[in-house]
Amino acid sequence: MKDLTARQQEILSFIENYEWRNRYWPSIREIQDKFGFRSTNAVMGHLRALEKKGKIERIPGQARTFRINRPDAPEMDEIPSDASEVVDIPVMGDIAAGYPDRVEPAGEIGRLQVDIQHAGFNNRRRSFALQVRGDSMVDAEIYEGDMVVVEPRDPRDGDIVAALIDGETTLKRYIQKAGEPPYLKAENKFYPELYPVAELSVQGVAKAVVRSL
Repeated sequence: MKDLTARQQEILSFIENYEWRNRYWPSIREIQDKFGFRSTNAVMGHLRALEKKGKIERIPGQARTFRINRPDAPEMDEIPSDASEVVDIPVMGDIAAGYPDRVEPAGEIGRLQVDIQHAGFNNRRRSFALQVRGDSMVDAEIYEGDMVVVEPRDPRDGDIVAALIDGETTLKRYIQKAGEPPYLKAENKFYPELYPVAELSVQGVAKAVVRSL
């Protein structure tokens, strides 16, 4: 196996330490910012070099998604039960965790790499992340600046959801009682419950919170 360059070793060490602290990989953008690269392409170039040298490996079927090769792990065809399988999901803008607001769709604005076991989502190919604005969900330990991983699926009573209510978006708890219309509830006593006048559409269920320390 070829030796690593000094920069490749620095990047690998950063990823290993970050994963150890957070249980998920840093995003491509975080690696770029850490080492002052001019573009994310430079990061991917170093990751491909680490892959060629056997330090990391690509997860089959997952674009731009890797896991670290542990030197003391036995070779096997299946993923070990304690492996950190990291997926790369799109960041699709931000969402109000306060009063609902109108947010124009901006498409993908970045990427976030998340440990599947940490996130706990099933449909990894369709899941996406949103950055939180506001403090209406603080009693659920969701704070301003957090990244919320959202899985598109039908909600159940008590789920925290990314929702469109009367044309405006918000992050709230979904309440659905038998025989009653659903509504949205904040996790902050200073915010009111939200009842739709005409429309309540759930875009997905929040499955995990990613926070920078």
